[in-house]
Amino acid sequence: MATRSTPTARQKRIGAELRKMRLAADATTEYAAGLLGVDRTRLSNMESGIRPISPERIRTLASNFSCTDECYVEALVAMAASRERGWWEDQRGTLSAGLLDIAELEWHAARVRTAQVAHVPGLLQTEEYARAVFSSVLPPLTRLEVELRVAHRMERQQVFTRPNPLPYVAYVHETALYMRFGGPDVMRQQLNHLCAATERDTTDVRVISAEVDGFPGAGHALLYADGVVPQLDTVQLDSAHGPEFTHAEAQLTKYQAHLGWMEKASLSPKASRDFIHKLARTL
Repeated sequence: MATRSTPTARQKRIGAELRKMRLAADATTEYAAGLLGVDRTRLSNMESGIRPISPERIRTLASNFSCTDECYVEALVAMAASRERGWWEDQRGTLSAGLLDIAELEWHAARVRTAQVAHVPGLLQTEEYARAVFSSVLPPLTRLEVELRVAHRMERQQVFTRPNPLPYVAYVHETALYMRFGGPDVMRQQLNHLCAATERDTTDVRVISAEVDGFPGAGHALLYADGVVPQLDTVQLDSAHGPEFTHAEAQLTKYQAHLGWMEKASLSPKASRDFIHKLARTL
């Protein structure tokens, strides 16, 4: 199989899981390479995502590393076997790899939970609101860059209209609902759109009131994507330099605790919808 110059976050994740499996078995790269009949460099490239690995080789490693979690192994096998070309691949070369990795992460997730303080969640944004958000970026984006990002954000919303809609929970701090990106008319449409989204069986929007005492990770935009097995969960965080992805166990535990707090502290789905409706009427 040919090497990749720029593996995606998902491809890197397969390699990272293989390395984790090998280290858990206290096996050297030389030993693992020998099991597959390859040299050490090729094995290292597999673990970095630069070189693909076949499902058969994943099973070989899992068997020899005494990994008995069949669901986990089969999930890795399915990731390696997938040859699906995602819609986001058509935008490779025109948008940053990080933005495409977010789309791929959402598409394959079993569930997504997100927490936002400054913006309405991207998957629930209207086109006009998204355009206003991207037009506020510093240093300023060109008109073409703005429109490419807006189109990408709208296409990401396919996860709600596909045959198996994505289960989605958005925790939105009250502050984000008062920030008028695009002005009152755009914001009113956005709030009404947010309410309409909650009519889907698979989508919940939960408002966190400004009256709540404290807020863990305040100012942090957070996306938690559940994998098909818990070991494949992923957290995506926004930063000034682009999206960051983590799947370290300690980080997953921390952000699970954050989301658990938000579930308890936020308004119920119905109360949240009433809150947003009321706010929209004031604009």
